[in-house]
Amino acid sequence: MPIPRRTALALPFLGLFPSSLARAQPPAAPPPVLFLHGNGDHAALWQTTLWRFESNNWPREHLRAVNFPDPLARDDDAIPQPLRSSSLEQTERLAAFIRAFRTETGAARIALVGNSRGGNPIRDFTVQQGGASEISHAVLCGTPNRGVMDWPERAGNEFNSRGRFLTRLNAGPDDVVAGTAFLTLRSDANDLYAQPRAVWSPTPDRPTGTDTDGPELRGATNLVLPGLDHREVAYHARAFAEMARFIAGRAPTRIAVVPEARPVLDGLVTGTPGGVQTNRPIEGAVVEVFRTDPETGARLGEAIHRRTTAADGRWGPVMVEPGWTLELVVAAPGHPITHIYRSPFPRSSAVMHLRPARPLTEADRAAGGVLLFTRPRGYFGLPRDTILLDGAVPADIPRGIARVATSTLRLPAGELGRPIPALFNDERLVARAWPVAEGRIAVAELTW
Repeated sequence: MPIPRRTALALPFLGLFPSSLARAQPPAAPPPVLFLHGNGDHAALWQTTLWRFESNNWPREHLRAVNFPDPLARDDDAIPQPLRSSSLEQTERLAAFIRAFRTETGAARIALVGNSRGGNPIRDFTVQQGGASEISHAVLCGTPNRGVMDWPERAGNEFNSRGRFLTRLNAGPDDVVAGTAFLTLRSDANDLYAQPRAVWSPTPDRPTGTDTDGPELRGATNLVLPGLDHREVAYHARAFAEMARFIAGRAPTRIAVVPEARPVLDGLVTGTPGGVQTNRPIEGAVVEVFRTDPETGARLGEAIHRRTTAADGRWGPVMVEPGWTLELVVAAPGHPITHIYRSPFPRSSAVMHLRPARPLTEADRAAGGVLLFTRPRGYFGLPRDTILLDGAVPADIPRGIARVATSTLRLPAGELGRPIPALFNDERLVARAWPVAEGRIAVAELTW
């Protein structure tokens, strides 16, 4: 990038000033950052991003990832739907989060970072509702700013480019507002929801009315992260590097996460009442935490933690070591007993939220055991990624655009109790399946 003329003119004269004046001044402290998840997701998806910010000396108390209680959008934004939220409710909830966070930190302005649907209330609050004076930076990652589709039969949907919500947001000559710095991060062509054809739908060849540049905003800094998928443009290391640089005004000093001596883990248990995924806490869930053998998935002794959740749904805290692999067992009323296998946790987390597995299907019940291999912070992509489950490439992961975040392995009863390795690029987990007949299901959940 060429040096601006006024900067170039100043450079030869630096040596004429006393060293005390020429010495670079320490950069101003960056603003606190509030992170917003996407449609159907929860704050735990920001866990690795929070670790990376902390590893670059950002104060933990100036980083906050929040849960929207009903994260799924309504089918029609104007029609109430149980356990789903409207665009207005999301904006109102964001306004309350901002007020609370500014009060706690004492900051006049904060930065907002949102993935997918999480960018919609950011735009609405900052540009449409007059909130720019409270927001220094707005980072939108994979947000479908030009919609996911333009279909007339879904005209009321929040993600319809011709719907009321996006028509209002996109009506002006510009998409930003003076005084707030806007950044968008998008994929080049691997974002499932920024495609000219509806590959995410039962009619994959139907035109959507949008394209791969749909997440961009007029007047913003728009960056492309080639190859990343819809979630990775928020949660990948490359996305962290760009959002940290944008908010702080300088590149991060490291990308790797710096381990803590004794991480402390905590979070909420949330559930799926009526089959709808919410972030509402579950009371009466029993959570047990076991240390496991990283090579076999077998438990190493008795539970290191056991707690029954109260009305707030909180299941911790528990102290671990950064090299331990874990099995977390969640027995929540109305849900399958879920055995979650996890890689080591290098740092503490207060947003290690636990969701019981989906309800068992007829196909599940016909098997002896079921293991879900899941990647919350990105999708599985073939041939982009190296993916092996129990020694084979999963047959239920399609090739091409990354579009699947969960693979299902069903085992006969005679194969329960043996190690099941799950590999995704550089991350390896070893899990075990449990008897479906006892209402149990296992999850091998990737961290990276």
